[in-house]
Amino acid sequence: MSHNKQNSIFTPILVGGSLILLIGFAIRSTFGLFQIPIAEQFLWARSEFSLAIAIQNLAWGIGTPIFSAFAEKFGDRKTIVIGILLYAIGLLISSSASSPEAHQFLNVIIGFGIAGTGFGPILAVVGRAASPDKRSLALGITTAAGSAGQVVGPPFAAALLNIMPWSSVFVVFAIISLLTIILVPLLKSNPKISKNDVRENLSDALMQAIKDPSYAMLFLGFFSCGFQLAFITAHFPALIAEASSPIVKNSLISLVCNSTASLGALSIAVIGLFNIIGSISAGALGKNFSKKYLLSLIYLWRTIAAILFIMLPITPLSVIIFSVVMGTLWLATVPLTSGIIAHIYGLQYMGTLYGIVFFSHQLGSFVGVWLGGLFYDIYGNYNIVWWVGIGVGAFSAIIHLPVKEIPLVNRMHPRFT
Repeated sequence: MSHNKQNSIFTPILVGGSLILLIGFAIRSTFGLFQIPIAEQFLWARSEFSLAIAIQNLAWGIGTPIFSAFAEKFGDRKTIVIGILLYAIGLLISSSASSPEAHQFLNVIIGFGIAGTGFGPILAVVGRAASPDKRSLALGITTAAGSAGQVVGPPFAAALLNIMPWSSVFVVFAIISLLTIILVPLLKSNPKISKNDVRENLSDALMQAIKDPSYAMLFLGFFSCGFQLAFITAHFPALIAEASSPIVKNSLISLVCNSTASLGALSIAVIGLFNIIGSISAGALGKNFSKKYLLSLIYLWRTIAAILFIMLPITPLSVIIFSVVMGTLWLATVPLTSGIIAHIYGLQYMGTLYGIVFFSHQLGSFVGVWLGGLFYDIYGNYNIVWWVGIGVGAFSAIIHLPVKEIPLVNRMHPRFT
């Protein structure tokens, strides 16, 4: 019995980390639903709150390597507690913010809160605690927990917005975020770090990675992932509300939503639901197949799906089909990207090295969200930004192909391989 528990993949660390990600991502995935109510209340241009969300994504990206390095030096649990507190404080104060500048500043705090409770610190602690044969799947399951948050977050926020103003919803989210602090004690681990993973210090690990062209390719390739995901999270509900054909009465879709506005929230939830399947599947496939080729395929399929969606008439059915396909591919890149970084560069500084690559993801997020709002205000639609997303997706499909998926220590000392 004890042996089975010891070898179970569902350890307290995985469960605790997964729940923190689930709740944090449930809240984060709802910000697109506040675009219209906040803009209408304050008579803002769409780009104002879009910029706040874009800044949040950029702060998340900047904060991830910082929080990851802090965790590696001072401890995972201390770092995650700081992230939880920043997240809750940012949400609470945002509930009373009434100017674009206030929302944009507070989303810096929220972004740092997400960084402290997000993929960087959580995947690092889960990855270090997992055995090599279970690591890829453990990362996939933990990533899928974030996807599960995306399933429950938008419908929950939409339901709250039907009974209370957006400002009260922010207060509710601040309280929920703060409650995740009770999960932190579960994240105590004895990292399974091998001799090959040990570096003299962080600067050595960083210099070795920065000099490696494969690291630069992973950095550049992750940009499009952030661009596409953040644009869809922030703008897809509004795009659907305005561009989709009406929902036909007595149709199957009409059983779960009665307007294109509610269809937007449903689409984000569907993406999150199928992302659970995609993330776990990617983690499992990453154990037996080349991670770089899986990443290239994911970006290729995303590109094809985006082209078909924008070229064909936008209907409730096409929205659901696109959401299913995109959801399956959504965060499937995360366990593969974090896994390939752990495989090539080792576990000791995995959090920081992944965090730097994740900054590229969030830089893409910033550009995608901000350009979406800016171009909407200029042209009255999202067509140009959508095609930009297609272009960067195709770029990522290509740039992962030359990555050398061999541990760096083996390449530096080939006689020991």
